[in-house]
Amino acid sequence: MHINISILQQKLTLLDESGKVKAQYAISSAANGVGCEKNSGCTPLGAHIIRARIGDQQPLNAVFVGRRPTGEICTPELMAEFPERDWILTRILWLSGNELGKNRLGNVDTMQRYIYIHGTPDSVAVGSPDSHGCIRMRNTDIVELFNMVPVGTSVMIAE
Repeated sequence: MHINISILQQKLTLLDESGKVKAQYAISSAANGVGCEKNSGCTPLGAHIIRARIGDQQPLNAVFVGRRPTGEICTPELMAEFPERDWILTRILWLSGNELGKNRLGNVDTMQRYIYIHGTPDSVAVGSPDSHGCIRMRNTDIVELFNMVPVGTSVMIAE
């Protein structure tokens, strides 16, 4: 398995071992564009792997804070109560950079930046850049992807 993420197309493509497209999803990358620096709010480019899978068996719209389920289910009412929250929902695929000095270690470490592929509220648009650095997906899409990819799956993020 291999994941390609196109920032330009706002698309995530899952490929099998032979390079055949297994699934394709609309995503939303960072509103601030691409970049690997800490605190930039940008989506990092380059070669990554899935370092951790978080949220197996959680319900759709389960809310995560600090990679832990809060027990809440995201609703319009909850979103109105916490308007400043960056909603991380349903599942988390935590990314780790593979390229020293580009997206791994020092001031450019993807994992230390807490960059994920994760679910987002249904009311939030996907298909255009709007995140705080992560890759956002529809909740049903992240569940489908999560169920197909193990830890160690390679992820290439390209413009």
